[in-house]
Amino acid sequence: MRRALAGLTTRGRSFVAAGATAVVCAFVLGERDLLRAGVLVLALPLLCTLAVARTRYRLACARRLDPPRLPVGREARVDLRLENVSRLPSGLLMVEDRVPYALGGRARFVLDRIEPHGKRELGYRIRSDVRGRYRVGPLTVRLADPFGMVELIRSFSLSDTLTVTPAIVPLPSERLSGAWTGGGDSIAGAVSAAGEDDVIPREYRHGDDLRRVHWRSTARHGELMVRREEQHFQSSGTLFLDTRRSAHWGDGVGGSFEQAVSATASIGVHLVRTGLHLRYVTDAGEALPAASADGGFEGLLLDTLAVARRSKGTSLTAGIAALRGRTGKEADGLVIAVFGVLSAEEARSVAAARRGTGTCVAVLVRGHGPAGHAGGGASGSAGSDPAGLLRASGWRVVAVRSAADLPGVWAQAGQAGEDFVRDGA
Repeated sequence: MRRALAGLTTRGRSFVAAGATAVVCAFVLGERDLLRAGVLVLALPLLCTLAVARTRYRLACARRLDPPRLPVGREARVDLRLENVSRLPSGLLMVEDRVPYALGGRARFVLDRIEPHGKRELGYRIRSDVRGRYRVGPLTVRLADPFGMVELIRSFSLSDTLTVTPAIVPLPSERLSGAWTGGGDSIAGAVSAAGEDDVIPREYRHGDDLRRVHWRSTARHGELMVRREEQHFQSSGTLFLDTRRSAHWGDGVGGSFEQAVSATASIGVHLVRTGLHLRYVTDAGEALPAASADGGFEGLLLDTLAVARRSKGTSLTAGIAALRGRTGKEADGLVIAVFGVLSAEEARSVAAARRGTGTCVAVLVRGHGPAGHAGGGASGSAGSDPAGLLRASGWRVVAVRSAADLPGVWAQAGQAGEDFVRDGA
């Protein structure tokens, strides 16, 4: 009862105050009619409080996010199911699901009545233009009487997490020249000795050559299957992202850091889906160990990049040490590094991290800022130009203003000895 009295609305408190005032004035003035009116006005909110306090129905709640992970700018649907598990019908309910402001604010619904053991299905859509991890819920239910005198709030503990990943730009299916030869486990010799019937196929992945389709296995499984014996790719590669605050400028979507994160996500998803075992490294060192698509690396990478923030570090030492620490086949593996602004000294350190005969590609993200912050373009003297220093050490350099420019230069990134700059519109 005490909790219900604390839930008196402004209207309920006004009625209590008016009723008490009328009763006091009736005694002072000796007006019996005023006393009756005062008692009636005072009793109404108290009776409503008693009715709401004696409510004993119970509610159960379930929530489903579809999908629980999505790129920025896309919509997700939230489905709610509210069930009255008691034997009494509910009264007027106002249901409110707590949603962060970045996802569109709170979602509110008014339910007139839920019969005993009845269910109500509710749904709404949310979207975010800012990547991150957001908490959706818990659901709160406001119980009110028909006169609006009393309002009680009951909250569920259930909440869900929505992950908004960076924008992913689809890249052409062409593989980087020189990045997929050698270093892999070819079984072509064994196949030629055992015959085609002993081929162990795998499911078709985006980017696979249709000439590799194994039609007999495709007919058996009911989906496209490709031959494993023709895979001659390197077993591992490294994806590097420079997160230093000093290497990036600008805020929001147009800033160089957001564009670098989007470019890293696009490249990582593309390479993993083509069968490469990737590991993820930042300027602070290794962030994710090597794994493939079957190992869930794509989801782990997107979850990590969804909450990536600029670091306060000013040195690339730890990240370069992680690149130099590659051993065995990793030393000859593919390396794709995404940078913001690089000084000549930092470019020399990055260039020295190249080992073996592996293909190394540097993606320099300029952002939409002044030309003076181009992040190491293709101009300048060979001794001071970061792009020139990287190219002289065998790196392949691509300079873009945004992640949207990646598809136009992706094929050229596989060609050694040239820089490719896409300024964008």
